[in-house]
Amino acid sequence: MLGGMSGSDPKADLRRYLGAAREAVLWKLDGLSEYDVRRPLTPTGTNLLGLVKHLTGCEIGYFGFVFGRPFEPMPAWLTEDAEPNVDMWATADESREEIVGLYRAACAHADATIDALALEATGQVPHWPAERREVTLHQVLTHMIAETHRHAGHADIVRELVDGTVGMRKGNENLAPGDQAWWEDYRNRVERAAREAGQR
Repeated sequence: MLGGMSGSDPKADLRRYLGAAREAVLWKLDGLSEYDVRRPLTPTGTNLLGLVKHLTGCEIGYFGFVFGRPFEPMPAWLTEDAEPNVDMWATADESREEIVGLYRAACAHADATIDALALEATGQVPHWPAERREVTLHQVLTHMIAETHRHAGHADIVRELVDGTVGMRKGNENLAPGDQAWWEDYRNRVERAAREAGQR
């Protein structure tokens, strides 16, 4: 749970928001089959386990490489000569347990970096433009909060398409109250408004 900002410990506030996003992404896998966590549900192939795999690489890169704290062992798919988009989907041979375990390990490695360094500590993001390449831990934490919450939003939509499950996190769906009939009526009202606006 996020709660309020501490006001006196900016690093703790940033960690809390990053932690909430990490938990939200993993929660979206709960109760699904191997097929459903992997199936592509957009024209660009977005899928739940692929989002976790991608975020694993982000955690390793931004909190590892950037600050000279390499993660070991390095996943084979996280190399410069890897095929495009290999981090956005899981092969049949990559188990859910393997990918989730690697994500948890990458997050623990990232947390160790966050613990070890001051927010003002600097690092280099090699794939960013030269004028923005030097970053602080504060900037990287902010970037990863945005990155992880962005993909948590993708996961929200993909999970809803899989089985209708919605919500921000377990125990806090953060949705308007209503049963299935209410939501069907609501969606129909939104559709009618869209059609009416489109005909003007």
